Amino acid sequence: MLIPHDTRIALETVVDLVNTAPESAQPEDGTPADGLAGIPALYAFAGRHRLSGVNELDEKDLRAVHDVRARFAAVFAASDAQVAASLVNSLVAAAGTTPQLSNHDGYDWHVHYFAPDASIADHLAADCGMALAFIIVAGETDRLRRCEAPDCRRAFVDLSRNRSRRYCSSRTCGNRLHVAAYRARRREAAGEPLTALKDRATRPSAAGRRSP
Repeated sequence: MLIPHDTRIALETVVDLVNTAPESAQPEDGTPADGLAGIPALYAFAGRHRLSGVNELDEKDLRAVHDVRARFAAVFAASDAQVAASLVNSLVAAAGTTPQLSNHDGYDWHVHYFAPDASIADHLAADCGMALAFIIVAGETDRLRRCEAPDCRRAFVDLSRNRSRRYCSSRTCGNRLHVAAYRARRREAAGEPLTALKDRATRPSAAGRRSP
């Protein structure tokens, strides 16, 4: 799928935003319950994605970004393109979307969809909303997905050629599930009884046993 560079950047931003929510966290990897729990985290997010026009941020900005985050999460959960389009329309309208050309900070000409004095929440709603609109207009709404790993709910945009991506990351969830499936096949091929597997799983390791 051919996606303009600016749209791709905005898609990466909205995915990261949605994945800061508590429901997207993966406790085993040490991710905080809320990736945007305070103002410092919001500044860090803005810096990580090089959001232009971000000045002083306060609790009002944080609450507004949390609200936008929840509304973007609803787009990823939309049952069909009609629902997704309605949600995106509402987001970009509320943000006062104002398309304009810009070539700031050494970047070549590109389109900003947020107003010059927009808040960070409106900035995200406008630019990321229009990026999602691009996906919907292209008839590719089903590329907006959640990880299929049983213990992960992270969002991602499947940009693979044949829409075959199933996990948020092939290096983490994908690799972990593939290794587990491989080991299960090996055990099944060896004919190891299920009771033996359960016994092994609950048996303390040699390193963990103490001498009497």
